[in-house]
Amino acid sequence: MNVTLGFNLVSLAKGNYDLLLALLVAVGFYLYFTFKLKETRQDSQQDRIPGNLGLPFIGETFSFLSATNSTRGCYDFVTPRRLWYGKWFRTRLFGKIHVFIPTTDGAKQVLSSDFVQFNKGYVKSMADVAGKNSLFSVPVERHNKIRRLLSDQFSMSSLSKYVIKIDAMLSERMKEVERSGKSFRLLDFCMTATFDAICNVLMSITDYTTLREIERDCTDVSNATLTLPVMIPGTKYYKGMKARQRLVERFIKIIADRRKGNQNRREDFLQAMLDRDSFPPEEKLDDGEIMDNLLTMMFSGQNTTASAMMWSVKYLDDNSAAQERLREEQLEINRKKPEGEALALEDINQMTYGLKVIKETLRMCNIVLWLPRKALKDCTIDGHKIKQGWHVNIDATYIHYDPDIYKDPLRFNPSRFDEMQKPFSFLPFGYGPRTCLGINMAKVTMLVFLHRLTSGYRWTVDDQDPSLEKKGFIPRLRSGCPITLQSL
Repeated sequence: MNVTLGFNLVSLAKGNYDLLLALLVAVGFYLYFTFKLKETRQDSQQDRIPGNLGLPFIGETFSFLSATNSTRGCYDFVTPRRLWYGKWFRTRLFGKIHVFIPTTDGAKQVLSSDFVQFNKGYVKSMADVAGKNSLFSVPVERHNKIRRLLSDQFSMSSLSKYVIKIDAMLSERMKEVERSGKSFRLLDFCMTATFDAICNVLMSITDYTTLREIERDCTDVSNATLTLPVMIPGTKYYKGMKARQRLVERFIKIIADRRKGNQNRREDFLQAMLDRDSFPPEEKLDDGEIMDNLLTMMFSGQNTTASAMMWSVKYLDDNSAAQERLREEQLEINRKKPEGEALALEDINQMTYGLKVIKETLRMCNIVLWLPRKALKDCTIDGHKIKQGWHVNIDATYIHYDPDIYKDPLRFNPSRFDEMQKPFSFLPFGYGPRTCLGINMAKVTMLVFLHRLTSGYRWTVDDQDPSLEKKGFIPRLRSGCPITLQSL
């Protein structure tokens, strides 16, 4: 019987050799990959960053866009994931892996290594609308050149004329809305005033109709910065790219007219760049660099500064003690000046409490929610392994609200800036070689605005709804913060 059974097994094996071979190979592969998976898991447990990468390419993009489209703002995407995974987490957005970094040590390592270990990590749509020659997009060599040539135009010493211009504009426009006796949307007021001031400084454009045409196109560009980059008619990305094309065509005409002498000479940013036409290549910008950076400064400067101005009024309205202290500082500056005399740069330098109000506003409103970078090589941050190509987001919002850094972080308290802050704990303008180019201009604009507002008026906020504007990458009140002014 045993002989017969053995014979039958041999016969079976001979008749099904291919089947048995395939079975053995399959079992071998199964054992190999099971072992390797277990080994990988064991090796990575200590440094693996928790999170959900979701499906390839898609990841959690739709959840992110859903948060952006809510009245809680796009940071509402981040908050629950911190509860689920802890301070550090990773996700996949627009096809890329993103790691959110919540510490000042992590911020220091990343921001101090710009262009060496990390580079800008903007989503494609933002880079597209800004342009390939924008400071947002260019590699390190060109970035250093462009930044060097632009910086002089925005130093504090170069803003003396700007102080006079923005002061006259804000003073007159506040008088107009106060005389009307009507409630007005403060955000709209600040957006228009800031945009008009920027266009005046950059290209000496003051014609109302022209300003509104340019502003409409810049709004479409701004609305396209956090969208799916597909050129489908009717989408925000499509509208933004078409608006960018119209703006570039306008810039080309303005530059050509100036070179032909068809316009009276203007003392502005554009003319300063064109005056370098005869300089060697390393000491001038080509037309593409001029135009892309004009556009970048216009749409980014307007949105960030105007939104911060709105939030400063909201926070001061909620904190009467801070409002009265600021008002007294500004009135004291007026008492030292002849009646009706315009503000000067020297007056701005005396607004020490005003500057603290601005810093506290920027800490709390987080105009820049996080600072995006892209890893150029494998590295380790705070013990967490980061792979080449991953995007790392310095979570300025989390850092600004960390109770270990800022005591009672939910309270508006400008006096907290009486003390020196911990390095890399205050990041509204970024840090290092990519610090916001318009930092001085933004501060001056806000200080002049708060001076004219608090030294000339009291106000009431007419809608206390805390809901945020939908589809914005900058947090702004959905109501636009309507206020009514009353003269002092």
